[in-house]
Amino acid sequence: MNSAAGEIAHAFVEARRSWKSVSTYPGNPPADLATAYRIQDEALSIWKRRIGGWKVGKINPPASEALGANRLIGPVFEDAIQFEMGDGNVFRIFDRGFAAVEAEFMLRLAPTGGPLPRNRQEAMDWVDDVRIGIEVASSPYARINVDGPCVTVSDHGNNAGLLIGQRIDREHWPMLDEVDVSLDIDGKEAGRATTATMLDGPFGAVTFLIQNLAERQIEPRAGWWISSGAITGVHEIAPGGDATAYFENVGSITARVDADPT
Repeated sequence: MNSAAGEIAHAFVEARRSWKSVSTYPGNPPADLATAYRIQDEALSIWKRRIGGWKVGKINPPASEALGANRLIGPVFEDAIQFEMGDGNVFRIFDRGFAAVEAEFMLRLAPTGGPLPRNRQEAMDWVDDVRIGIEVASSPYARINVDGPCVTVSDHGNNAGLLIGQRIDREHWPMLDEVDVSLDIDGKEAGRATTATMLDGPFGAVTFLIQNLAERQIEPRAGWWISSGAITGVHEIAPGGDATAYFENVGSITARVDADPT
């Protein structure tokens, strides 16, 4: 592994394997998304873990204009996906790294084999399940969000796991933008919003993801879960903290995080 992208990828994979923090970025930070995804692809080639899905995040202006994209993606490993079991779901995060929680809709991919979806209406045909959930975002590099979207992409999209909860009936999928969502951390409200503020919403995130994967020659697989974007924002959380997301007229879901849950 002689490439600069490979060396950065190896450093992040080793940090994630050992649950050790990284005090400085391990190389020259990528300046564009093509380089950032090259690092991400190199990391995936090193791991021996199965991908269970992908997270989608928003790129805000002015970075979105400069980079030519308003979203980013990162892999979610199968062994980092949990299904709700009361309040017993605990996720490991990096001590002295970055950690946050996000209330999100989780969509299960069901590729049609036909043309790629061009909009969120067509994307509905590529999904066979929608749930409420929480994304746990954590990185060994504490400045991952401060340093911008390309750095976020380069370290696995800043993902550490997904919590998947209650199912939403298909008849309600077109009305997801109407669901009021709030997120509490340690009993205090950290944010409240709806997906109406999220570009073209959860199914738009599916469209973006599938197009991104196609550009990288990654074949979408049935059963992959898509974490479709932070609804109320990205809310930092400390080891030992708990987060509860409330989805109006649907339900709630709770996750706890710790630096060493054993």
